[in-house]
Formats: sequence, structure tokens, C-alpha cells
Amino acid sequence: MSILKLEDGTEIYYKDWGTGKPIFFHHGWPLSADDWDAQMLFFLDQGFRVIAHDRRGHGRSTQTATGNEMDTYASDVAELTQFLDLKDAVHIGHSTGGGEAIRYVAKHGKGRVAKVILISAVTPYMIKDDNNPDGVPIAVFDDIRLNTGTNRQQFYQDITFPFYGYNRAGATIKKGIQDNWWRQGMMGGIKAHYDCKKAFSETNFTEDLKAVELPVLLLHGEDDQIVPYATTAVKAAKLLKNGKLITYPGLCHGMPTTDADTINKDILDFIKV
Repeated sequence: MSILKLEDGTEIYYKDWGTGKPIFFHHGWPLSADDWDAQMLFFLDQGFRVIAHDRRGHGRSTQTATGNEMDTYASDVAELTQFLDLKDAVHIGHSTGGGEAIRYVAKHGKGRVAKVILISAVTPYMIKDDNNPDGVPIAVFDDIRLNTGTNRQQFYQDITFPFYGYNRAGATIKKGIQDNWWRQGMMGGIKAHYDCKKAFSETNFTEDLKAVELPVLLLHGEDDQIVPYATTAVKAAKLLKNGKLITYPGLCHGMPTTDADTINKDILDFIKV
């Protein structure tokens, strides 16, 4: 396996395939690099170099008790991209990975990044408060934290229904996709997953979005039950200097898996411009 030992001793697992223009993928909570299978294979076949890592505490990386927050996630990516000497790279983040990606680009990406793509991303800010009245009530995330800490085995099966829109009338449920989500989630550490809920729900990415001058594409499903698009993508697009927003009627949070052909085409079109 490909492993990078970071300065603090954390071991980060990563995949690095191909030799073309680099695309770096940032996965969502509580998953792993494997969640990008449909994109890694497609873009490898298109002649790109594709890289994806398991965030600390997730997948095959060290199950850390500390550092499970966005600044450390971004600095971990900075160490990995420097080690791999990635330049002119496209960074693609899904859900929590969207927050990680934009924080990395804003803080560490100068001279190394060409474009950014945020898919179903948690940016700019999720929590409902006086400054974000149409956000998600923190009680929702408190419930997710509780279930992660006390009922993870069952909860990681139950959450796949809204994640992939399998709770909608007429949905075709694919148990293999559900099992793969559960497999990835259970590979990671419970402490890291518990902490990561706070990281992705309570981190404000407004200044990161404002700071990025590179082209940024936002893709979001209009039936996203995990990260509502009006609260996130619509607002994020307005904060970017050079942003483009595409929303998809009826598509779910896990659309990179359920609708990979559509998502991959729009990513490819954006990269090639």
C-alpha cells in the first residue's frame, strides 16, 4: 500500500494512478478514497493522473484521536501534495471533502492548483443561527453525533437511505452500494468520525471561498437530503470570484455514485475548458 508518514506521525493511505494532468479527490464523511471509484477509473482512462487519500481517522489511515478538524485536514493534504509534487492540479471534493478542498486551496494551494470542483459540498456553512437563518438546526448534527458514538454499526446502514435517495418513492435500491458505504465507514475510527461531524458542520468556509480566485465548479443535487443545496451551493457560488453552479433536479447527495456518468461528463467539460 502507498503510505505517507506525516510530520506528526500520522500515516496517510493514498492511491496514485497514471501520469497525466493530476486530479486530487477529497472524500466525504465517514468514507474513504474508495468512494471515488467511479471517478478514478473514468479519469484514469481519459489520460489523467488520479490521486485520492483516506483522510486521517478514515479508511486505511491512522485512527487519530487528535487533529480531526479542517485546518489539520488541509495541512495533511498539503504535506501529501508536496510529497507527490503535484502542480497544476484539479482538486475535487465531495461533501466534507468539499470543505477540506477549499480550505486546502485557500491556505496551501498557491502555485499548485489549477481548478477546483465542489460536489454536494458543505460550504460555506451548515448550521442554522442568527447569521444563517435557513441553515440546518444543530440538533440534527447532535443526533448524528449521538448515533455515531453509540449506534454506529446500525446508523451507518440507516443513513444510506437518505444519502442515496433510496427513501424516495420509486427508488431502485442497490444493496451493494449501501454495503460499500457501510464497509468504508466501519473501516475508520469512531473518535475521528465523531469529531469530524463538528468539523464539517460547524466550520465556516466563507473566507476560504472569498479568497480563491481560481475557477471553481459547484455541482449539487436539488434533492440532497444530507447537505441542502439552497443553504450551501447557492450561497457558496455567490461568494466565489470565479464560480459556476450546476444543480440537478431530483439528484441525491451521493450522486457521484448513483449518477456517475452525468457527474463525470460535467467535470470533464469543466477541466477541458
